[in-house]
Amino acid sequence: MLSDTAGTDLTAMAGRRPRRVAAVMKAIKAALGPMDEPVVSKMAEEEQTDPFKVLIATLLSAQTRDPVTLDASNRLFARADTPSAMGRLRVSTIERLIYPVSFYRNKARHLKATCRLLLERHAGHVPTSMAELVGLPGVGRKTANLTLIVALGSQDNICVDTHVHRIANRLGWVTTRTPDETEQALYRAIARRWWPLINLYLVTWGQNVCKPLYPTCGRCTVASLCPRIGVGKVGK
Repeated sequence: MLSDTAGTDLTAMAGRRPRRVAAVMKAIKAALGPMDEPVVSKMAEEEQTDPFKVLIATLLSAQTRDPVTLDASNRLFARADTPSAMGRLRVSTIERLIYPVSFYRNKARHLKATCRLLLERHAGHVPTSMAELVGLPGVGRKTANLTLIVALGSQDNICVDTHVHRIANRLGWVTTRTPDETEQALYRAIARRWWPLINLYLVTWGQNVCKPLYPTCGRCTVASLCPRIGVGKVGK
């Protein structure tokens, strides 16, 4: 549940936020050209948005740097790229293939269990509803939302990770304490047209410009639109 303060801020800013959000999103879009997009989005394009590979890559990406996620995903998919093939692998084999992603032992168990449930409950297909996706081992709202957006073309979801949570609060779009609170607040705070794009734009921006520590505000294209809420020291 959102805090009372968050709700008050959302109401107070409702009149002026839509134009600010649009201006920020358009400016970031124009500046993204030379930057690498998030690994899951990149893989989705290369794999013709295979929902299974998007789901697995997103599971691997949690708290893991993009290059590590990409290498681990490629090794795993080279060995097994369907639920049935991956489900036949030993957990120890999956561990070896995905190492050194963060929490690789837990993720290996989740991957094998997820493949089993996909086969048992969903005829080997990735489910298309939030409720069914979060019923899979290791799948939270972030993973489910990203899978729905990137692989299944949903226009009705917002994927919030730590980058989106941080930047949305720095911009003053929301006043929230957790990514889950941020997701719910953003549904009310920004126009629907931006929902499926906010993760792609803000994750890329967060990895390159609006970093967790020492954001490079001096070269940020949306600096004039940003109140820098919670920002202490900035980078060069």
